[in-house]
Amino acid sequence: MKAMSTATEHLYVTSTNEILGGEPIIRGTRTPVRAIVELWRLGSQPEEICKHLPHLSLAQVFDALSYYSDHQEEINGHIQRNRIPEDRLR
Repeated sequence: MKAMSTATEHLYVTSTNEILGGEPIIRGTRTPVRAIVELWRLGSQPEEICKHLPHLSLAQVFDALSYYSDHQEEINGHIQRNRIPEDRLR
């Protein structure tokens, strides 16, 4: 069966059930939007994010942040579900 990809209004953001269970990713990669958002929340500038994730272009990073601006509740939910519990960090 062929994977179904869901287009978004953002050029570089897509989702498919076969990659991360349908979580929004950067098209052509397995990089979730949440990974970019988390780096940004830690204080990384978009140009620095490209250094951490060198397979991404600056346009892809900005598009991911734009997607987050339009879908904060969705992405925050993915961030929360993927958070490592405090007691497992020790």
